[in-house]
Amino acid sequence: MDALAADLEAAGFTVAAVEALWERGAAAESTHPGAALRRGHRVPALRALEHVPAAERALATLVRCFVLGVPVASVDLEAALPALGTRRAIGLGMVRADGDQVAPAMDLRPYAFADAAGDGAWWIASDPGELVTGGPLPEEYVLGVGGASMTLSGLLLQRRAGTTFDLGTGCGIQAMHASRFSERVIASDVSARALRFARLNVRLNRIDGVEFRLGSLFEPLGDEQVDRIASNPPFVITPRERDVPAYEYRDGGMVGDAIVEAVVCGVGEHLAPGGVAQLLGNWEYRRADEDLDDGLERAAAWAAAAGLEYWIVERERQDPSEYAETWIRDGGTRPGTPAFERLHDAWLEDFAARGVESVGFGYLLLRRPAAGTAPGLARAERLHGPLGDVVGGLAAHLEACLAASDVVGSLDDDGLRALRVAVADDVTEERHHWPGAEQPTVILLRQGGGFGRVVDAGTGLAALVGAADGELPLGVLVDAIAELLEADRDELWDELAMAVRELVAGGMLRPVAD
Repeated sequence: MDALAADLEAAGFTVAAVEALWERGAAAESTHPGAALRRGHRVPALRALEHVPAAERALATLVRCFVLGVPVASVDLEAALPALGTRRAIGLGMVRADGDQVAPAMDLRPYAFADAAGDGAWWIASDPGELVTGGPLPEEYVLGVGGASMTLSGLLLQRRAGTTFDLGTGCGIQAMHASRFSERVIASDVSARALRFARLNVRLNRIDGVEFRLGSLFEPLGDEQVDRIASNPPFVITPRERDVPAYEYRDGGMVGDAIVEAVVCGVGEHLAPGGVAQLLGNWEYRRADEDLDDGLERAAAWAAAAGLEYWIVERERQDPSEYAETWIRDGGTRPGTPAFERLHDAWLEDFAARGVESVGFGYLLLRRPAAGTAPGLARAERLHGPLGDVVGGLAAHLEACLAASDVVGSLDDDGLRALRVAVADDVTEERHHWPGAEQPTVILLRQGGGFGRVVDAGTGLAALVGAADGELPLGVLVDAIAELLEADRDELWDELAMAVRELVAGGMLRPVAD
């Protein structure tokens, strides 16, 4: 592994270097290879590698073999990996010998990120994707860094923790991120193959303090409690039929959204007091006769039943057909084929059996109350619009919002009146007028970062936010606004108090310490 790392470093196998190859290819042919790759087409990328300078031939060989999944000449791989050598690359399971060529048996690519600890760069190994398999993926497939895993890593709180548990580690990416802020990480998976990849990635990137355990859900923890839990669980809702592929990386083997419910319930038992869990999940909206069982409310009920505080954000909602199409295609089965239509029918039949009208997807942040305290935080909201301008993920925003929620959640009415707040730097105001009208018909407060919230504010709330500079207590500001608007002070306070709590919890107003 040390030899492999040395070779990758010497070849300059980095995100920036690969992107530079694509940029030069785009300049030469007016086709961007990177964009084509994201659409699942590698021909422009292969063309971009045809005429690289001698100094970049090792890099081009690595990209061709391990990113694009194309066989390369054995002598070229030997030149690209001089310390490791082709024989040991075969022994590691990276390639297979095929005459005077080697064929990739592994996807290996650079990965770059930034967090509170600074910039980071790793190499991530996983199973080859659809470009290599040319069809449906094997059920034991180990996924690399996908969109969902990047979403979760960007959400993970970046405060120091004792022990973090990564449930369903896959290729190990969440455990690796957690290691930057944890004294110890326990990474588990039901797939022995996934754990082999995760061990490889941790070792290749010289990361210490990660322990691997084989098992389902919370079995690997036994009775142990941890300070932090991170999980991108196998939440994809899959028909429980023999001829429907059950991919280990995404299918938890339960009916409907039961796997997410099971994870939430387990969190309540295995988090230490004050501990935080963060995960992604799906929840079903089910209709029985004329009643709709609200999926987001069901997810909140799971957390409440487990005795947890929660902040659940639904980011998307799909109808059954759209959901089925997304995940059938994700497994490598192409639309328009008989196999796709058979699977599509199985998915819709499964949803119909439970009366599923739609499926929600989002983020769950769960916290076990500190010893001797009752649950306080309880937020479940739908934020389906685009995110704000988020650099490095939502983690810092979540951290600030949690702290602010704890402040306002502990205050009674008198305490809230005494609180001083300041408007966040990323909040702007937008006013709409009918032509010739003196007063606006709509006043919108827009959040530039975080979740990109948009709040329809009345005159009183807009005036309060405009005056919130942290100098005067809220009660004094509201009384002054009431006098200016010739409104009843108590009535205006009743109107604005709840709105202020929401703006603080959402990060648009921030408490100012004495």
